Amino acid sequence: MGSFNYLLRALSWLLVLFLGINNTRSEEYKTYIIHMDHSQKPSSFLTHEFWHQSILRSLSNPVLDDQKLLYSYNHVMHGFSARLTPSQVAEIRESEAHLASQEESIGKLVTTYSTTFLGLNHDSGLWPSASYGEGVIIGLIDSGVWPESLSFSDNGMPPVPQRWKGKCQNGTGTPFVCNNKLIGAQTFIKGLQAATKKKLDAIDYSPRDQLGHGTHTSSTAVGNYVEGASQFGFASGTAIGVAPRAYIAMYKLSPNGFVAESDVLAAMDQAIVDGVDILSLSLGFRQKPYFQDVIATASLSAMERGIVVVCAAGNEGHPNTTHNAAPWVTTVGASTLDRSFVATMTLGNRLSFQGSSSHRESIYISDTPLYYGGDSFKKSICKFKSLNKNEVAGKVVVCRNSNYTHRQMEELHRVGAYAGVFITDSPPFIYGEQMFPALVLSTSQGALVTEYVSNVINATVASMRFGLMSFGAKPAPQVANFSSRGPDPIFPGLLKPDILAPGVDILAAVPPFPWSLPHLIMSGNYELATDYALYSGTSMATPHIAGVAALLKAVHPEWSPAAIRSAMMTTAYTMDNNRSILTDQSTNLPATPLDFGAGHINPNRAMDPGLIYDLDFQNYVDFICGLRYNETNMKALLRRNQWNCSQERANLNYPSFVAIFSNESKMVRRQVFNRVLTNVGDDQSVYQSTVAVPYGLDIKVEPGTLSFTQKYQKQNFSITVEVYGQASPVIYGYLTWFDDHKHIVSIPVVALNS
Repeated sequence: MGSFNYLLRALSWLLVLFLGINNTRSEEYKTYIIHMDHSQKPSSFLTHEFWHQSILRSLSNPVLDDQKLLYSYNHVMHGFSARLTPSQVAEIRESEAHLASQEESIGKLVTTYSTTFLGLNHDSGLWPSASYGEGVIIGLIDSGVWPESLSFSDNGMPPVPQRWKGKCQNGTGTPFVCNNKLIGAQTFIKGLQAATKKKLDAIDYSPRDQLGHGTHTSSTAVGNYVEGASQFGFASGTAIGVAPRAYIAMYKLSPNGFVAESDVLAAMDQAIVDGVDILSLSLGFRQKPYFQDVIATASLSAMERGIVVVCAAGNEGHPNTTHNAAPWVTTVGASTLDRSFVATMTLGNRLSFQGSSSHRESIYISDTPLYYGGDSFKKSICKFKSLNKNEVAGKVVVCRNSNYTHRQMEELHRVGAYAGVFITDSPPFIYGEQMFPALVLSTSQGALVTEYVSNVINATVASMRFGLMSFGAKPAPQVANFSSRGPDPIFPGLLKPDILAPGVDILAAVPPFPWSLPHLIMSGNYELATDYALYSGTSMATPHIAGVAALLKAVHPEWSPAAIRSAMMTTAYTMDNNRSILTDQSTNLPATPLDFGAGHINPNRAMDPGLIYDLDFQNYVDFICGLRYNETNMKALLRRNQWNCSQERANLNYPSFVAIFSNESKMVRRQVFNRVLTNVGDDQSVYQSTVAVPYGLDIKVEPGTLSFTQKYQKQNFSITVEVYGQASPVIYGYLTWFDDHKHIVSIPVVALNS
């Protein structure tokens, strides 16, 4: 099962650290991204591409092969990417027109029920108000799309908008056809092909998805209605995207699970030209300063043109691991649903149990011997290569201390066990990877099982059933155990992720490939094919937020990207279905805003937030000025030679607060923030402030009341954050504004004490 696990990791557990190409020879050709001062382009060149070609041909070691110029960029940045030697790059750097250059990095890519869990319904709220996203175009930068999927049927779709400038690129293999749903598809893999130094398969030049990741994310965001969708009969229901009447444009850049920075820039550059409204990226690279981060650079350009950019936070599951955390990007973490996949077991003594199971097939086992190696510690925990095949084959095997279940499942597979019973109080599985029939029980339940099997000769399992579902699981939602957490490693003074969305066991469309699965009850392998599959990751959470952004764009076309993000963040919720603060799935302990940001998305409330924290391009320029980048880096990031720095970075009008203090002082530590609120609710509104703080934290708001007399009126306020005593490393509270029209505008206030 190792090869299949690897494939699923490439599809669902995306957004890992990205590694550069080995530098083995000083004059080896590599891909470089070159930022140029476009104002110095000689007027004799009609296009920037002609100028870039001339630069390469004029080198002392000229680049005469035009194919080495991979892309010329005009929107996400000014410059080009090319295959060059270090000496050639050094010569380009001597040019007055050169701003910055960097070696390219190579990386990897990071429902039936989730729309119901989000509260979207046909009778009221955001769906009917937004006409289900009609007229909005979502561009996905991903692994491609499977155009024949029923999720991309154009049944019920209006004609393609006249403003659309994109195209549908065909390939050399199976014809690739777009329609009034899938209105554009293009491929950008020249950078990846150059980096791998070998030709990719011919079919990879088509936008057709060969991995499944892009088909899954795009159908999650905008998939049309498909009844009876399931994974082998599992999680059956009507598959539907968050914005089912929105259009989709796919920009493929990964035929094999890896992505190249130059290709990402080219895809985003083209998406801006084509006219997308939303960009969704379930991928990322190693964290870098913003001026070196291709997604941050390109997203700033997209934001300036009114495009909402939504990115996955990452799947590393630890503090200080957030990706794609620039303030002009909406950064998405992953949460669980209240749907659980379960299995049941009845022992020979009639005791019955229900536990969790991510096994994907409906299997029934009856009258089967039960084995537990309680006389040996290694056997009791099913340590790899500890079990004897003659003792275990054909039996249901009990394994204690199941915190390393993948290795334990390999051991049960090795010895020919029928199924496993794993005993643990912590979530042991990587969702979507449990191909072995296994039931997970708590330690209290497990004690009853081990007592039975240890004291009864010829203990048996009377029945065992897999492939069952239940709803209303508690607590839910939880912060997914793999979801990357803050503080952000690049700028810890900005709270990231921004928001949570469902990202665990999400059913969506995939290419109908035969998946080779080890079937551990029958001998040998057999191939299964499915049109829909359950994937997990922040990659799956991201298109949920992209879909909600599309719905909000349809209702409020005048809103800026920052306004849309603010509406989602200030209306998010932080209490689970136990009416307790959201918890961490890996520990079941209370989480913090470093884990869940502003909270969990609440689409219907986001439609009418009352107040928003808006931002424009100049606000971001002021923030970047506060980072003290040098002039060259500022030019590369801002794509201009002149700019104005007018404010301090602490005054970025962001819908969250992070104050950073040192615990060395026992005095009261204090930090002041300024914000501006814009009224997007009722013309006549009076908002009162309230704060919720724990011991050790104090928040003062001035003024405490804001009065608005018209829509889009702005009002200023400031807050003073104080920490006293020996505060814990992370302490947080909330600032909430409320009016008489049931608007509740809440944002987290986090204090970090080091």
